[in-house]
Amino acid sequence: MTTKTWIWLILLLFITFLVYLNSFSGVFQFDDYNVIVDNPRVHSFSAWLSDLSSGLRPGLKLTYTLNWVSGLGIFGFHLLNLLIHLANAILIFFLSLRFTRRYETAFLASLLFAIHPVQTESVTYICGRSTSLMAFFYLGSILTYICSERKILLYFVSPSLFVMAVLVKETAVTLPFALFLLDRQGLRQAMKKEVVHWMLLLVILFVLIIHPNYGQLLAYSFKIRSIEENFLSQINGITYLLSRLIAVDGLNIDPDLRTISTWTPLLVAKLSLLLSLLFISLIKIRSKPEISFGILWFFLHLTPTNSIVPRLDIANERQLYLAIWGVFLILSIGVERLAGQKVFWAGIIVLGVIFGYFTLARNEVYRSEIALWEDTSRKSEGKPRAYNNLGYAYTIAGRYEEAERAYLKALEIKPDYRLARNNLNRLLIDMKRKAEKR
Repeated sequence: MTTKTWIWLILLLFITFLVYLNSFSGVFQFDDYNVIVDNPRVHSFSAWLSDLSSGLRPGLKLTYTLNWVSGLGIFGFHLLNLLIHLANAILIFFLSLRFTRRYETAFLASLLFAIHPVQTESVTYICGRSTSLMAFFYLGSILTYICSERKILLYFVSPSLFVMAVLVKETAVTLPFALFLLDRQGLRQAMKKEVVHWMLLLVILFVLIIHPNYGQLLAYSFKIRSIEENFLSQINGITYLLSRLIAVDGLNIDPDLRTISTWTPLLVAKLSLLLSLLFISLIKIRSKPEISFGILWFFLHLTPTNSIVPRLDIANERQLYLAIWGVFLILSIGVERLAGQKVFWAGIIVLGVIFGYFTLARNEVYRSEIALWEDTSRKSEGKPRAYNNLGYAYTIAGRYEEAERAYLKALEIKPDYRLARNNLNRLLIDMKRKAEKR
């Protein structure tokens, strides 16, 4: 690499490291307990090996095991999460440079990717690693494919990284489609180069279908809501995620997005917006390929989580982790072409300061379970789970009166919420015992 390349990379890594420095104060949160803290299958290598035959996401679990046995505690988890994110920022820089051929533009696209506050859910929230680690292998596979001058890179290394990405998170199945978007050599030439990736995709899909656990998950998913309800709900979910790129002060680990079963004028407007973006991407394929690519890249990476298969949570912000590169690539190219050098650098500074500030602020929310669920309950006032989790966090901290109020609020929203009812009953029993001992 040239000295100029090193300078840009060091600047990118330094800024990203600064805005995530306070992420190390974060604690285990929410799903961290189910997948890491209270999960014996990631507490030793022997347990991890015994889980290989029937478990899910073995690549991800291996990193949890490495952290658990390292002796570094939660610091080690945060350190690896940040290192993965820094590595992804580097990969995005080189992909952007390959696409734009300009260091300034590549730097802006990778900087926005690295420090946008929506990425905190994949970096500061420990089990959000599933998305960032998958992205590391995913981007590595793409970059190896693009830069391949030797057949071993094209037909072995890149496909191997593709498999590793899938072993971390199943949403990596979109990779062959991403290669097709990136490759500008024509359909026949592209398919010739990507033949191993497409063959692997067919094998992966077959394995996922016959795997007993994935089959059960798929069957359960289609019981959550109907296809029509999921379609309507995902229109709302995707536009919500799109709005998070701007509404950086409204990030929420558990957004109050509800199942929608009927059309409304607002929903029609949201669908029109999404269809308009897709239409623009199609008509600009030849004249503005960067716009077309950026839009299609964004939608491609939301397809596995926000399309046909219903999920308990209609949308989570970590689903934007890879998708937002497409948006920021368009933005960076547009700013570079329309603005002068001084304006361009002013834009970098302004966006860097704004995003950096809100990322630092968002990291602070993860400093305790109480802080996280107080923030979530303020933003999801109609979601009982947020108040139940807040009540549990208060209970653990010994703040029983506040815990009781939180559980009662959850039950006010959803009277048949069994988990909140059980938690409240246990709390009242404990409060009565403590009162009797005084």
